[in-house]
Amino acid sequence: MAMVKMSVFALIVVGLVVGLVSVVSAIPGTATFYTPPYVPSSCNGFQNDGVMIAAASDVIWNNRAACNRMYHVRCTGRTNLGVLQPCRGNGVTVKIVDYCPAGCAGTIDLSQEAFAMIADPNAGKVNIEYNQV
Repeated sequence: MAMVKMSVFALIVVGLVVGLVSVVSAIPGTATFYTPPYVPSSCNGFQNDGVMIAAASDVIWNNRAACNRMYHVRCTGRTNLGVLQPCRGNGVTVKIVDYCPAGCAGTIDLSQEAFAMIADPNAGKVNIEYNQV
């Protein structure tokens, strides 16, 4: 009986640690969106990478090191009074294929299609959590 209790306790502890690691690894930021055409891109030229793509700001870009990395992005709330509840869905995974130059309004500039998966496009910009996958 003691062994069963110990095993259950160990599973609970492991579950809590895994849950905390996933929460801690999410980085806060903001997302905006850009519209087609999506090619050429800074990373892959005229290669068609689909529509679940994004451009990285200087925060992520790291002198092209972000090219082709995958990020999971989840809307966490509004940045303005335009759309009171902009978030939708559970998030989206995007591939970094472009650079959002200095003056970029968001941490990640999502394709219009990717942005629409996480938020109402009428919001224009939303608060997010993101992490590399």
